[in-house]
Amino acid sequence: MEWLKDLIDYGIIAFLGLMSIAAVAVAIERYLVYKHIRIEDFQDKKALELEITKKIHIIATIGSNAPYVGLLGTVLGIMLTFYTMGQEGFMDTGKIMVGLSLALKATAVGLLVAIPSIVLYNLLLRKAKVLMMQWEIYHGRERV
Repeated sequence: MEWLKDLIDYGIIAFLGLMSIAAVAVAIERYLVYKHIRIEDFQDKKALELEITKKIHIIATIGSNAPYVGLLGTVLGIMLTFYTMGQEGFMDTGKIMVGLSLALKATAVGLLVAIPSIVLYNLLLRKAKVLMMQWEIYHGRERV
């Protein structure tokens, strides 16, 4: 069952790390697009909306699913601890606490990925709405 411990410790947390990197990368890319976008280049409101909302769903997906990935690591860690307890019969409480802390670490990392992702998503969504309003002001009316 040592492979399961490694899967939780390295696999789940590494996957959460990749999710975090992806969310930050998309957020940086979108920020740069928003910074350099010229609303006067868009004659159609829907074309602008498509351009500025592109890829931000990835950040929302990561933010909403990271806690579940962390929870999966927690469940696997607790299962591993109970399995080890069942195999060894009597167990040192230190071993039990190490197993449970390993399990809870996955949940904590999942939350550490989710919270900033949701914040980034909300900031980008707000900026997208501001750009849409600026387009409406620039064009003098709402064109569909």
